[in-house]
Amino acid sequence: MSYVDGFVLPVPQERLAEYRRMARKAGAVWKDHGALAYLEAVADDVKPGKHTSFPQAVKLKENEVVVFAYIVYRSRAHRDRVNAKAMADPRLAGMDAKTMPFDGKRMFWGGFKPFLDL
Repeated sequence: MSYVDGFVLPVPQERLAEYRRMARKAGAVWKDHGALAYLEAVADDVKPGKHTSFPQAVKLKENEVVVFAYIVYRSRAHRDRVNAKAMADPRLAGMDAKTMPFDGKRMFWGGFKPFLDL
């Protein structure tokens, strides 16, 4: 069964085009190194909840949007190999946390083992 990395992060609306360019580059790198799928999506129907929600999880500020992304791999071992190659890829060398078009401190992510795939 496959393995999935998932990400949720806040992006300022005025930097969304810049983020999309960065994501397009990152997606190409991950796919070139073997990722099966790479998807980035901007929140369309995401409201604050009473206890928790996507906006609350990233401490969404005014004029920001939530981005949800995932990458699919054949297995966790495959993910580890792809990530190592992607992180060493020179196309990502210029990326600096201080100049990213989002606040990485409010981003969260993790690896997931699917238990149902219809």
